[in-house]
Amino acid sequence: MDPTRRTTPLAPVGAVAPGGPVAPWPRAGDRPPSRARRWVAALSASVLLATGAAWSVLGGDGGLVTADITGDTVADGATDILLVGSDSRVDARGNPLPREVLDALDAGDADGQANTDTLMLVRIPDDPSLGASAVSIPRDAWVDVPGLGMHKINSAHARGAAVARPGLSGQGLSGADLEREANAAGSRTLVATVEELTGVSVDHYAQVNLAGFAEITRALGGVPVCLREPVRDRYSGADSAAGPQTVEGAQALQFVRQRHGLPGGDLDRVRRQQAFLAGLTHRLLSAGTLADPTAVAGLLRAVNGAVVLDQGWDLTSMIAHASQLRGDRVEFRTIPTGRADYRTGSEGVAVQVDPAEVTAFLADPTDPAAPGEDPDGDGTGATPEAAVGDDPAPAEDSGTTGAAAPRGSPDPAAPPASVPPPDLTADGVPCVD
Repeated sequence: MDPTRRTTPLAPVGAVAPGGPVAPWPRAGDRPPSRARRWVAALSASVLLATGAAWSVLGGDGGLVTADITGDTVADGATDILLVGSDSRVDARGNPLPREVLDALDAGDADGQANTDTLMLVRIPDDPSLGASAVSIPRDAWVDVPGLGMHKINSAHARGAAVARPGLSGQGLSGADLEREANAAGSRTLVATVEELTGVSVDHYAQVNLAGFAEITRALGGVPVCLREPVRDRYSGADSAAGPQTVEGAQALQFVRQRHGLPGGDLDRVRRQQAFLAGLTHRLLSAGTLADPTAVAGLLRAVNGAVVLDQGWDLTSMIAHASQLRGDRVEFRTIPTGRADYRTGSEGVAVQVDPAEVTAFLADPTDPAAPGEDPDGDGTGATPEAAVGDDPAPAEDSGTTGAAAPRGSPDPAAPPASVPPPDLTADGVPCVD
């Protein structure tokens, strides 16, 4: 499926948000020659990797997997990147992950589909005076998958791959070759879905699987995070104490994947992912990791075979001026949502979203209240800006007294609460549920 390019006019680059300039979200385009490179590498190294930095320092792709995913885009003074974390049980080359790897990650068996656990749109302006933004899309968002109808957005990739697989097989492809090409088709479907939802034209794409995520956190020596309360969850395998801590490998994967036992369900998982990325970015920017060729070489080894990039991405120029980015100029946001317990009738409970509101939100990041409530009056709307550096771990009172009991796995029938994830910057390590 070819990506559907929307042409909704969006705000020009240069709008100033409260607390400093932040680039709005026009329809993406020019490769940024000077801004936010370091942050992009930092973000990519977390849920979809410091691949760019490794590429730049070592010269060349180091065997990284690329695919024809994104099409022609319109130059608009910034680059928009879709970052995807997949629960695929095959690597980027289409080979099954070894059983010992899955066991070590507490990943279990797949259900036959590779769903996307993490979806983020990253906007990097060409103008170095503007800040970078990353906008999360809840995996359970109920959206139109072009040509395939209404579904949860986390299934768009798998559905696109499933549609393409018979035709690819008919062309004589099999085994790893078939899986690799089907994955590329699924990625194109996902890009088209995100563009349809947001009105943003995606310039570049990066996808990482379970094993890659774990290996990258190990290569970095772990990522600092903070929990308000202890957690113990049989679904994700999470078992962590409250307070600041460093996670890597399987424990890092559990931190970003848990949603059972969280008050806001999938929306709180989005908050976890944003907090994780903020912690990782804070570490990279403060420790000079991306200036260390040995550390970057370790990152490249970690991402090799775990990451898929679109083949038109000039990563060398993307990383050329990475050191210019400040952590407090990277903001994490979440698209506006409606009901978090929306009954689909076919795919269980989903998160309700309105494409018009999402497009308006991305077009005008200067209005913290935009775009407003959902049609049923239960929506969360967009959340106001909040710099996590202003209130690092430990965070605000969680509303409990005495020793906190671990958050356990809830009654699966209980719908998640409509709790919007907060906006974050990368300057600090926020405490989360």
